[in-house]
Order: sequence, then C-alpha cells, then structure tokens
Amino acid sequence: MKRLLIGAFAALLTVGATATLAGQSEDLQALRDYMQNRFPNLAFMDYANGSYALDAAKATQWESQRDFPPFLDHLDEGEKIWNTPFTNGKGFSDCFGSDPSKVRVKYPRWNAEAKKVETLEGQIVACQKANGEKPLKTKKGKIAYLSAWLASQANGQKINVIVPQNDPGAVAAYEAGRKFFYTKRGQLNMSCADCHVYNSGMQARGNLLSPVIGQVTHFPVWRGKWARATGGKDGFGTLQRRYDGCNKQVRAKPFKNQGDEYSNLEYFHQSMSNGLTIDAPDYRE
Repeated sequence: MKRLLIGAFAALLTVGATATLAGQSEDLQALRDYMQNRFPNLAFMDYANGSYALDAAKATQWESQRDFPPFLDHLDEGEKIWNTPFTNGKGFSDCFGSDPSKVRVKYPRWNAEAKKVETLEGQIVACQKANGEKPLKTKKGKIAYLSAWLASQANGQKINVIVPQNDPGAVAAYEAGRKFFYTKRGQLNMSCADCHVYNSGMQARGNLLSPVIGQVTHFPVWRGKWARATGGKDGFGTLQRRYDGCNKQVRAKPFKNQGDEYSNLEYFHQSMSNGLTIDAPDYRE
C-alpha cells in the first residue's frame, strides 16, 4: 500500500510545465492526500507545528520553550533596524510600505519585470542597495532579526504563494523549485522529499523528520543547534540558511544564498504550505 501511495504521488508530481497553475493545485492536493494517509490523525492546521505535532513529549518541551522565547531581544533589534533611517533619510518603509504587517505575507513572489523570484531577505538587500547602504548578509544576524520581526507582525495571516498561469517565467521558476525538491544530490544521494515527504515522521539522528507541509510558517527560526554554536547568544537563521544546512547534511555543495536555485526552491516550498497561517518566529531543535 505504501508503495502504491508513493507511486501515485510521484506520478502526480510529473505534471508538465505547460499546466503549471493546475500543476500547483495538483501538487498541493497530492501532497495533502499523501500526508493524510500517512498521518490520518493530524488536522491540516497541525502541520504548522512541524514534528512537534507528531510527538506529545517533544511538544511539551517545545511549549516550555515558547513560554520564555530566547529571541525576544533580537526581535526588538529587528524593529529598531526597520525604524532606523538610511543615510539619505529614507528607510525600509519607503521600499515595503508603511505597514510592516503586510510585508512578510507578500513573499516569495514572482517579479515578471525582473524575471525572477523575489524573497523577503533578497528584497531587504535590494532596498539597502537602492538607497546606497551596505547590504546585510542574507543567512543570519541582523537580516534574520529584521525578517523575524516582520514575520511576527504578519502572524495569523495565511500563506498564499501565487504562480501566475499566464507567465512562462513563473511557471519555469516553480517547476525548477519543484525539481530541486525531488532531485537526489550529494554523496548520500538524498532529496528534500526523501526526508520530508517519504520519511517524514521517522527518526534521523535522534530527531523526528518534519513533514514538508508547514515547514515555512515559522521562519526565520531560532534553532537550538544554531544557538549552541554561539554559546546561546544567537540561534536565528533564514529559510535559505536551513537549505544550506540540509545540503551539507547530505554532503552536497550548498548553492549561492539568494541565487536562483534556492529562491526557486523557496517559491515551490512555501507554496506547499498555502492555506496555513504564519506563526513566526518560533523555536526548533
């Protein structure tokens, strides 16, 4: 039965680029059907809790972390960065609008004029460059504080990544992201889907592998692993920082942060959580 489910799921994911909007809808439905069969007691909204939705003991530990979040000071710093004017007197609000609660939910998105996927962190950097500022590094540190604060302002809003049906560029970017997700790589010859679709809920090095649905709702995320590496000072990282870590874990060379490969992957990856609400930042192991 498991092989039949995987086979049917894989077949649905081979829909060609010529039917992309339908393909996106079919991808979503196929993924949800597969996960429903894999985790029949899990409600759709539970996926936002990641692997903690699958393990009551771990969920209790996670809730205790949420009672006293270790990242509140960093959120305050993110708000300060948002409100600090550039040298020319302008600020981030001149790029993103005056309402910070409306920013996070827009990304990632397809820019038809630039012919590429725009991510939140990529646009933060673009805003700085356009105003003559030195751009922030895009994986951790201040950019993660700002991005996390913007995400916190958007909490409760639904993820709704749109792939324009009539734009071949958007179609190609979505398809490239999907291909990346299902392509095996590295010395371990593993894909994102191997861990987070077919083996989701299984143990790997003492951790439960989270389902792909819901993985993006809490980013930027504070990871215990990252915090320990800094003596507890800073555990924040962006989604593309996590992509780097996954590639390294399968012994594959990471791609350029905010390059087409990761940005297209983010376009597909986030679209698989359409309908879930933003709940960020959050703690993960």
